[in-house]
Amino acid sequence: MQNQLKNLAKHLRPTDLRGVAQLATQATKGVATMAEGVHQSVWGTMGVSSAKTAKNKAPQTGGLTGLIYKSVRGITSLVGQGLDASLAKLEPLFALADAAAPQSHEREAVLAALNGVLGDTLAATQNPLATPMTLRCQGRVLVSASPKAGKAPTVAADTQAFAAIQNVSGKIAVLIHGLCMNDLQWAVPHDSAVFDHGALLSEALGYTPVYVRYNTGLHTSQNGHAFSKQLDAMVKNWPVPVTEITVLCHSMGGLVTRSAVHSAQQSGAGWLAHLKNIVFLGTPHHGAPLERACNWVDILLGSTPYSRPFAKLGQIRSSGITDLRYGHVLDADWEGQDRFRRKPDSRTPVPLPAGVACYTVAATTAAKRGSLADRLLGDGLVPLASALGQHEESARSLVFAKPNQLIAYRTNHMQLLGSQEVGQQLLKGLRNYKDTILG
Repeated sequence: MQNQLKNLAKHLRPTDLRGVAQLATQATKGVATMAEGVHQSVWGTMGVSSAKTAKNKAPQTGGLTGLIYKSVRGITSLVGQGLDASLAKLEPLFALADAAAPQSHEREAVLAALNGVLGDTLAATQNPLATPMTLRCQGRVLVSASPKAGKAPTVAADTQAFAAIQNVSGKIAVLIHGLCMNDLQWAVPHDSAVFDHGALLSEALGYTPVYVRYNTGLHTSQNGHAFSKQLDAMVKNWPVPVTEITVLCHSMGGLVTRSAVHSAQQSGAGWLAHLKNIVFLGTPHHGAPLERACNWVDILLGSTPYSRPFAKLGQIRSSGITDLRYGHVLDADWEGQDRFRRKPDSRTPVPLPAGVACYTVAATTAAKRGSLADRLLGDGLVPLASALGQHEESARSLVFAKPNQLIAYRTNHMQLLGSQEVGQQLLKGLRNYKDTILG
């Protein structure tokens, strides 16, 4: 037990205490509200009236019972606010301790998963566990930004960090990860070595790799705006003149990149003039069926008075996750809408950017000569058609040149990150990007 506590301490940071305390407070209040909803749902079947509630809110009990539930939530809030205020006063000291602590891959992986599931809530409540978007090179944070709902992201470039990076070229490869992940997960153990698409591009083609870390629980369009602003700051502060930007995206990172390009087009951002290539690895351009299945769970749980309070459990998932239902990339795709209400795909079609060589790599767990059904299934998370940009409505289809499409067989969604075969095809395509050759 003592060894387990020591191992746990290695991965925790002092600032984590405040974040965990906030989550505990919110969870306690949520459980009390859910219990009250079940209580009143049962009473309602016996003809006992409930307190008036706003539309789509859980039913509330009245009288002494309602007072008890209200008191539980009130006391929890007071305790939580007091604890949060006390820990906030110590945060400057915590920050110094955090800066001196070595980076823990395990901690970053847990934070990435937490942000993927609850990232919008963490950001909205200013929880210290929320991950700010950053661009990183050679282990240094070059640019940071923290997008918030309804506000433009604030971007800050660290000029000292830019001055400290070494042996950089004018060719930049920007790598952006997918849902519930972080930048460290581009480095995949392979036999006795580590495979990293960024390192491969650096060694073979002279790119300087820059890695993005971001809160995948936010709306993809929020991250898109922040990403565009960060790329602009990177170009302005890069130590040598930028000649080329290539973006390598995995999964959700592809939606964020398409959103960033659209945002740059609308704002006239300068970085867009340097963008030459975008490579999508397993990007759900038209959504993922697992999120659509979660949407069905919302409906089923909300169909009876007894199960309706538990529908909130299915609605814990973040804005980033619900954006994966159809592959949202614009603010207009979600603003002013109930993201848990089941409705048809109403996205505004966003084509691939003109003048940029775009490639897509789709994966399937099936063998090349397997059945058609197996091959269409996809990589376990993203169907082949979605990854290839194909849609039954021509207006929504993304037109990738045939040579710019690659299907990786016997490969699942996560294996795209460590696939040497995909890496070699990637090199082949980028060496010949003017001729748009990938497969």
